[in-house]
Amino acid sequence: MTMPFYVAPEQVMKDRAEYAQKGIARGRALVAATYDCGILIVAENPSRSLHKISEIYDRVAFAGVGKYNEFDQLRVAGVRHADTKGYAYSREDVDARSLANLYAQYLGQVFTHEMKPLEVEILVTELDPVDGAHQLYHIAYDGTVVDEEGYTVLGGDADTISASLGASFRSGWTLAEALRECIRALAGPERTLGIDDLESAVLEQGADRRAFRRLQNGELEVLLARGVGEEPAGEVEDRVAARGTDETAAVAERSRGGGALPVAADSGDG
Repeated sequence: MTMPFYVAPEQVMKDRAEYAQKGIARGRALVAATYDCGILIVAENPSRSLHKISEIYDRVAFAGVGKYNEFDQLRVAGVRHADTKGYAYSREDVDARSLANLYAQYLGQVFTHEMKPLEVEILVTELDPVDGAHQLYHIAYDGTVVDEEGYTVLGGDADTISASLGASFRSGWTLAEALRECIRALAGPERTLGIDDLESAVLEQGADRRAFRRLQNGELEVLLARGVGEEPAGEVEDRVAARGTDETAAVAERSRGGGALPVAADSGDG
């Protein structure tokens, strides 16, 4: 008669945690930070079609690191939950805290009861257009929820990136300053990240009902020029506008203070 194989529960949880952490560490990192007009999210992502940052609802955004197919399923589930709740009650009843709790319960259930944990870390953010008390909820692979203040980092080498961003973070910085410091922290001292290596978006005050907006390459170029100062920002704006597309012309107009960019059509399912 064979004896049943026994593994202590503590060892099982430890092995699952190590497995998830290794999978997440292999991916590229993501940072989010508040600035004077909203929340900025920047991810190292060279893909133009597989998004790590997406809209969930009017003032709620989602971001994930780790295995794309796993956190994208969570994004889709969040969109459906938000749409159902907004339809059944009201749009104001959809908030990041309840969504973060829902994600935490699901991730905790999978981590505890399934053979393989989800190799993901996710971020749920909500813009507060009135008081500026923006919410950043960092949910780990085991369902742990952390209510972050000011900024947060997800993914590989998070401790180093967080230390670098924390050293320069200040409340109320401009979008150009926030973008420059987030990219610097992501790149580290030994690398340089170009515009094509990045995916970025904002939840922005002053917009219409939908606050989510992606930062396109033309706007990134202008913002980085304004922050670094190596080339006069006006010259960069003129060069961007001269490309002749409606989008880049709108970027130059926005950077001069001439009005808001049109919000790109980016539903939570896209």
